[in-house]
Amino acid sequence: MNEQILMEQEELQFEALIDGLLNNQYGLCESFMDTHIISGLRDNLFKHRENGEMHPAGIGKKFDYQKNTLVRGDLIKWIDNESQDVFERVLLDKIKRFIKYLNRTCYTSINDYEFHYANYEVNSFYKRHLDQFKSEKGRQFSFIIYLNENWITADGGKLSLYVNANKIDETYPLEGRTVFFKSDELEHEVHPSFTRNRISIAGWLKNI
Repeated sequence: MNEQILMEQEELQFEALIDGLLNNQYGLCESFMDTHIISGLRDNLFKHRENGEMHPAGIGKKFDYQKNTLVRGDLIKWIDNESQDVFERVLLDKIKRFIKYLNRTCYTSINDYEFHYANYEVNSFYKRHLDQFKSEKGRQFSFIIYLNENWITADGGKLSLYVNANKIDETYPLEGRTVFFKSDELEHEVHPSFTRNRISIAGWLKNI
């Protein structure tokens, strides 16, 4: 497949996320990353988990930071923006291309990003929340890429998206599925999985 066709396919993915955001407050793309990249990122997460490199996430930022297992129960490991891991590099390079496209087509001013691996053990959750901190307004857009292999509805772990007072959309964490929304506008909730760990990469496009 030549480079021009690949670029056109990538732009269609970008447009799907942006169109969903504009028309329904969130965008969905079923195959934002190639399956072999998803597999490599999933293996990275497994390795970090086995090596004890993932740690409980907290609520808030800086002086407001606290661990609260009544609100969220995920383990995370941040991804270095300068990572030379081959799979993380492919991911971050694509994120940078998306940021460039978003800035050009939607007149946003994104100039930074941050991403981490996330692991929710069975029965872990993250209650309804917004992603933007009260004390720090840098996060503009949220990004979730699911790494779960052969996930089925019976596994649970759905994501609820509180679009408005009368509409709650739900999506399941299927392998490769990507969700994109405004960090300060769309409340969302991670429900417990029933059968196995629920894994993803989550991140934010920022204006600092």
